[in-house]
Amino acid sequence: MRIVVHGGAGSPPEAPEPRQQVLDEAAAAGAAEVDSISAVVAAVNILESSPRFNAGVGGAIQSDGIVRTDAGLMTDTLDAGAAAAMPGVCHAIDVARVVMEETPHVLVSGVHAVDLAAAFGIETAVDLRSDRIREKWAELEHVPEATDVRGQLDWSTEKFGGHDTVGAVAVADGRVAAATSTGGRWLALAGRVGDVPQIGSGFYASPAGGASATGAGEDIAKVTLTRRAVGLLEAGETAQNAAELAIGELEERTGSEAGVIVLGADGSVGSAYNTDAMQVSEAGE
Repeated sequence: MRIVVHGGAGSPPEAPEPRQQVLDEAAAAGAAEVDSISAVVAAVNILESSPRFNAGVGGAIQSDGIVRTDAGLMTDTLDAGAAAAMPGVCHAIDVARVVMEETPHVLVSGVHAVDLAAAFGIETAVDLRSDRIREKWAELEHVPEATDVRGQLDWSTEKFGGHDTVGAVAVADGRVAAATSTGGRWLALAGRVGDVPQIGSGFYASPAGGASATGAGEDIAKVTLTRRAVGLLEAGETAQNAAELAIGELEERTGSEAGVIVLGADGSVGSAYNTDAMQVSEAGE
Protein backbone atom coordinates (compact mmCIF):
# COMPACT_ATOMS: atom_id res chain seq x y z
CA MET A 1 0.00 0.00 0.00
CA ARG A 2 1.16 3.49 -0.89
CA ILE A 3 -0.96 6.59 -0.27
CA VAL A 4 -0.57 10.36 -0.58
CA VAL A 5 -3.07 12.90 0.74
CA HIS A 6 -3.47 16.66 0.49
CA GLY A 7 -5.29 19.23 2.59
CA GLY A 8 -5.92 21.83 -0.09
CA ALA A 9 -3.96 24.52 -1.91
CA GLY A 10 -4.31 28.17 -0.94
CA SER A 11 -3.03 30.67 1.59
CA PRO A 12 -0.70 29.50 4.36
CA PRO A 13 -2.85 28.06 7.19
CA GLU A 14 -2.93 29.84 10.54
CA ALA A 15 -2.01 26.63 12.36
CA PRO A 16 -0.05 24.40 9.97
CA GLU A 17 1.23 21.97 12.60
CA PRO A 18 -2.19 20.72 13.81
CA ARG A 19 -3.36 20.48 10.20
CA GLN A 20 -0.29 18.43 9.33
CA GLN A 21 -1.00 16.11 12.24
CA VAL A 22 -4.49 15.42 10.87
CA LEU A 23 -3.07 14.85 7.39
CA ASP A 24 -0.52 12.40 8.79
CA GLU A 25 -3.30 10.61 10.68
CA ALA A 26 -5.34 10.40 7.49
CA ALA A 27 -2.42 8.98 5.51
CA ALA A 28 -1.69 6.41 8.23
CA ALA A 29 -5.34 5.35 8.33
CA GLY A 30 -5.36 4.88 4.58
CA ALA A 31 -2.11 2.91 4.63
CA ALA A 32 -3.63 0.50 7.15
CA GLU A 33 -6.43 -0.51 4.78
CA VAL A 34 -6.35 -3.61 2.59
CA ASP A 35 -7.23 -2.10 -0.80
CA SER A 36 -6.80 1.23 -2.56
CA ILE A 37 -10.49 2.19 -2.56
CA SER A 38 -10.83 1.68 1.18
CA ALA A 39 -7.55 3.52 1.66
CA VAL A 40 -8.58 6.75 -0.04
CA VAL A 41 -12.03 6.67 1.55
CA ALA A 42 -10.61 6.14 5.05
CA ALA A 43 -8.12 8.97 4.59
CA VAL A 44 -10.68 11.42 3.23
CA ASN A 45 -13.16 10.50 5.98
CA ILE A 46 -10.70 11.77 8.57
CA LEU A 47 -10.15 15.03 6.72
CA GLU A 48 -13.90 15.54 6.27
CA SER A 49 -14.37 15.17 10.03
CA SER A 50 -11.84 17.87 10.86
CA PRO A 51 -12.96 21.53 10.90
CA ARG A 52 -9.42 22.48 9.90
CA PHE A 53 -10.15 21.61 6.26
CA ASN A 54 -12.70 22.76 3.70
CA ALA A 55 -14.50 19.45 3.39
CA GLY A 56 -17.32 18.03 5.46
CA VAL A 57 -17.38 19.89 8.78
CA GLY A 58 -15.90 23.33 8.15
CA GLY A 59 -17.02 23.52 4.52
CA ALA A 60 -17.57 26.91 2.89
CA ILE A 61 -20.98 28.56 3.13
CA GLN A 62 -22.77 29.30 -0.13
CA SER A 63 -24.70 32.50 -0.83
CA ASP A 64 -27.84 31.27 0.96
CA GLY A 65 -25.98 30.40 4.17
CA ILE A 66 -25.87 26.64 3.55
CA VAL A 67 -22.79 24.40 3.33
CA ARG A 68 -23.06 21.87 0.49
CA THR A 69 -20.53 19.09 -0.02
CA ASP A 70 -19.18 17.35 -3.14
CA ALA A 71 -16.90 14.35 -3.65
CA GLY A 72 -15.64 12.00 -6.33
CA LEU A 73 -13.93 8.60 -6.46
CA MET A 74 -12.36 6.64 -9.32
CA THR A 75 -10.29 3.49 -9.88
CA ASP A 76 -7.88 2.33 -12.56
CA THR A 77 -10.63 0.08 -13.98
CA LEU A 78 -12.81 3.12 -14.84
CA ASP A 79 -15.19 2.50 -11.95
CA ALA A 80 -16.26 5.94 -10.76
CA GLY A 81 -18.82 7.68 -8.59
CA ALA A 82 -19.49 11.20 -7.44
CA ALA A 83 -22.01 13.17 -5.43
CA ALA A 84 -22.60 16.91 -5.45
CA ALA A 85 -24.44 19.79 -3.81
CA MET A 86 -25.39 17.90 -0.66
CA PRO A 87 -26.54 19.93 2.35
CA GLY A 88 -25.95 18.28 5.70
CA VAL A 89 -23.66 15.45 4.53
CA CYS A 90 -20.25 15.38 6.18
CA HIS A 91 -18.84 12.25 4.56
CA ALA A 92 -19.44 13.08 0.93
CA ILE A 93 -16.82 10.55 -0.14
CA ASP A 94 -18.95 7.76 1.33
CA VAL A 95 -21.82 8.86 -0.88
CA ALA A 96 -19.50 8.88 -3.91
CA ARG A 97 -18.55 5.30 -3.07
CA VAL A 98 -22.23 4.32 -2.90
CA VAL A 99 -22.81 5.89 -6.32
CA MET A 100 -19.84 3.95 -7.71
CA GLU A 101 -20.60 0.58 -6.14
CA GLU A 102 -24.39 0.52 -5.80
CA THR A 103 -25.83 2.50 -8.71
CA PRO A 104 -25.48 2.43 -12.52
CA HIS A 105 -24.56 6.14 -12.46
CA VAL A 106 -21.42 8.22 -12.01
CA LEU A 107 -22.94 11.37 -10.46
CA VAL A 108 -25.95 12.05 -8.22
CA SER A 109 -26.69 15.53 -6.89
CA GLY A 110 -28.68 17.67 -4.49
CA VAL A 111 -31.40 16.43 -2.17
CA HIS A 112 -31.62 13.16 -4.10
CA ALA A 113 -27.98 12.45 -3.29
CA VAL A 114 -28.81 13.16 0.35
CA ASP A 115 -31.69 10.69 0.14
CA LEU A 116 -29.34 8.12 -1.36
CA ALA A 117 -26.90 8.67 1.48
CA ALA A 118 -29.62 8.13 4.07
CA ALA A 119 -30.81 4.98 2.32
CA PHE A 120 -27.33 3.47 2.74
CA GLY A 121 -26.90 4.49 6.37
CA ILE A 122 -24.71 7.55 5.84
CA GLU A 123 -25.44 10.30 8.35
CA THR A 124 -27.36 13.29 7.02
CA ALA A 125 -28.74 16.53 8.53
CA VAL A 126 -25.31 17.31 10.01
CA ASP A 127 -24.52 20.92 10.93
CA LEU A 128 -21.40 21.44 8.83
CA ARG A 129 -20.63 24.96 10.01
CA SER A 130 -17.49 25.22 12.12
CA ASP A 131 -17.12 28.00 14.69
CA ARG A 132 -14.85 29.88 12.29
CA ILE A 133 -17.39 29.66 9.46
CA ARG A 134 -20.22 30.76 11.77
CA GLU A 135 -18.21 33.83 12.77
CA LYS A 136 -17.40 34.75 9.17
CA TRP A 137 -21.04 34.43 8.15
CA ALA A 138 -22.22 36.51 11.12
CA GLU A 139 -19.88 39.34 10.10
CA LEU A 140 -21.42 39.69 6.64
CA GLU A 141 -23.64 42.65 5.88
CA HIS A 142 -26.48 43.21 3.40
CA VAL A 143 -27.04 39.52 2.70
CA PRO A 144 -29.78 39.15 0.04
CA GLU A 145 -32.76 36.94 0.77
CA ALA A 146 -32.34 33.33 -0.38
CA THR A 147 -35.29 33.82 -2.75
CA ASP A 148 -33.62 36.79 -4.46
CA VAL A 149 -31.51 34.83 -6.93
CA ARG A 150 -30.41 37.81 -9.02
CA GLY A 151 -29.51 39.72 -5.89
CA GLN A 152 -27.56 36.75 -4.54
CA LEU A 153 -25.75 36.38 -7.85
CA ASP A 154 -24.60 40.01 -7.86
CA TRP A 155 -23.65 39.83 -4.18
CA SER A 156 -21.82 36.51 -4.37
CA THR A 157 -19.95 37.46 -7.55
CA GLU A 158 -18.31 40.29 -5.61
CA LYS A 159 -17.40 38.10 -2.62
CA PHE A 160 -16.97 34.61 -4.08
CA GLY A 161 -13.51 33.15 -3.74
CA GLY A 162 -11.07 30.95 -1.95
CA HIS A 163 -10.06 27.49 -3.03
CA ASP A 164 -9.43 24.58 -0.77
CA THR A 165 -10.34 20.92 -0.69
CA VAL A 166 -8.95 17.54 0.36
CA GLY A 167 -7.98 14.42 -1.52
CA ALA A 168 -6.07 11.17 -1.60
CA VAL A 169 -4.56 8.77 -4.12
CA ALA A 170 -3.56 5.21 -3.25
CA VAL A 171 -2.11 2.16 -4.96
CA ALA A 172 -2.21 -1.36 -3.52
CA ASP A 173 -1.14 -4.46 -5.40
CA GLY A 174 -1.07 -2.39 -8.57
CA ARG A 175 -4.66 -1.16 -8.20
CA VAL A 176 -5.13 2.62 -8.16
CA ALA A 177 -7.84 4.77 -6.58
CA ALA A 178 -8.20 8.55 -6.42
CA ALA A 179 -10.63 10.55 -4.29
CA THR A 180 -11.41 14.22 -3.69
CA SER A 181 -13.88 15.92 -1.33
CA THR A 182 -14.80 19.55 -0.74
CA GLY A 183 -17.06 22.03 0.96
CA GLY A 184 -16.82 24.32 -2.08
CA ARG A 185 -15.77 27.95 -2.40
CA TRP A 186 -16.71 30.72 0.00
CA LEU A 187 -20.00 32.47 -0.86
CA ALA A 188 -20.42 30.72 -4.19
CA LEU A 189 -23.91 31.05 -5.64
CA ALA A 190 -26.22 28.55 -3.94
CA GLY A 191 -26.09 25.28 -5.84
CA ARG A 192 -22.70 25.92 -7.41
CA VAL A 193 -20.71 22.78 -8.23
CA GLY A 194 -17.03 22.99 -9.05
CA ASP A 195 -14.40 20.58 -10.29
CA VAL A 196 -14.40 18.12 -7.40
CA PRO A 197 -17.19 15.73 -8.49
CA GLN A 198 -16.29 15.96 -12.18
CA ILE A 199 -14.31 12.99 -13.52
CA GLY A 200 -11.00 14.18 -14.93
CA SER A 201 -11.16 17.52 -13.17
CA GLY A 202 -11.10 16.99 -9.42
CA PHE A 203 -10.01 13.35 -9.60
CA TYR A 204 -8.87 10.72 -12.07
CA ALA A 205 -7.31 7.26 -12.13
CA SER A 206 -5.97 4.90 -14.77
CA PRO A 207 -3.62 1.89 -14.79
CA ALA A 208 -0.75 4.39 -14.92
CA GLY A 209 -1.71 6.11 -11.66
CA GLY A 210 -4.07 8.65 -10.17
CA ALA A 211 -4.41 12.33 -9.28
CA SER A 212 -6.42 14.58 -6.98
CA ALA A 213 -6.71 18.33 -7.51
CA THR A 214 -7.37 21.36 -5.35
CA GLY A 215 -7.72 25.03 -6.17
CA ALA A 216 -9.88 27.29 -8.31
CA GLY A 217 -12.48 24.74 -9.35
CA GLU A 218 -13.91 26.50 -12.36
CA ASP A 219 -10.49 26.71 -14.01
CA ILE A 220 -9.49 23.21 -12.94
CA ALA A 221 -12.61 21.94 -14.72
CA LYS A 222 -11.86 23.94 -17.86
CA VAL A 223 -8.51 22.21 -18.34
CA THR A 224 -9.51 18.82 -16.81
CA LEU A 225 -6.45 19.03 -14.61
CA THR A 226 -6.31 15.52 -13.16
CA ARG A 227 -6.93 13.88 -16.53
CA ARG A 228 -4.05 15.90 -17.90
CA ALA A 229 -1.77 14.91 -15.02
CA VAL A 230 -2.56 11.21 -15.41
CA GLY A 231 -2.23 11.53 -19.17
CA LEU A 232 1.32 12.74 -18.65
CA LEU A 233 1.98 9.67 -16.50
CA GLU A 234 0.64 7.53 -19.33
CA ALA A 235 3.02 9.29 -21.72
CA GLY A 236 5.99 8.27 -19.60
CA GLU A 237 6.53 11.30 -17.35
CA THR A 238 7.48 10.78 -13.72
CA ALA A 239 4.84 11.52 -11.10
CA GLN A 240 6.64 14.73 -10.10
CA ASN A 241 7.04 15.93 -13.68
CA ALA A 242 3.39 15.13 -14.39
CA ALA A 243 2.28 17.24 -11.43
CA GLU A 244 4.53 20.17 -12.31
CA LEU A 245 3.65 20.16 -16.00
CA ALA A 246 -0.08 19.95 -15.33
CA ILE A 247 0.01 22.92 -12.94
CA GLY A 248 2.20 24.87 -15.34
CA GLU A 249 -0.27 24.32 -18.16
CA LEU A 250 -3.21 25.38 -15.98
CA GLU A 251 -1.43 28.59 -15.00
CA GLU A 252 -0.43 29.34 -18.59
CA ARG A 253 -3.91 28.75 -20.00
CA THR A 254 -6.07 30.26 -17.24
CA GLY A 255 -3.81 32.40 -15.06
CA SER A 256 -5.38 30.64 -12.11
CA GLU A 257 -4.16 28.78 -9.02
CA ALA A 258 -4.33 25.11 -8.11
CA GLY A 259 -2.47 22.16 -6.69
CA VAL A 260 -2.35 18.49 -7.59
CA ILE A 261 -1.01 15.28 -6.09
CA VAL A 262 -0.03 12.44 -8.41
CA LEU A 263 0.73 8.82 -7.54
CA GLY A 264 2.13 6.45 -10.10
CA ALA A 265 1.13 2.81 -10.19
CA ASP A 266 4.72 2.06 -9.17
CA GLY A 267 4.24 4.03 -5.94
CA SER A 268 6.13 7.14 -7.06
CA VAL A 269 4.72 10.40 -5.69
CA GLY A 270 4.50 13.87 -7.20
CA SER A 271 2.93 17.11 -6.04
CA ALA A 272 2.89 20.66 -7.33
CA TYR A 273 1.05 23.90 -6.68
CA ASN A 274 1.23 27.56 -7.65
CA THR A 275 -0.52 28.87 -4.53
CA ASP A 276 1.26 30.00 -1.37
CA ALA A 277 0.92 26.62 0.31
CA MET A 278 -0.31 23.03 -0.01
CA GLN A 279 0.16 20.50 2.77
CA VAL A 280 0.72 16.88 1.82
CA SER A 281 1.36 13.61 3.67
CA GLU A 282 2.52 10.20 2.46
CA ALA A 283 2.41 6.75 4.02
CA GLY A 284 2.97 3.11 3.14
CA GLU A 285 5.61 1.31 1.18
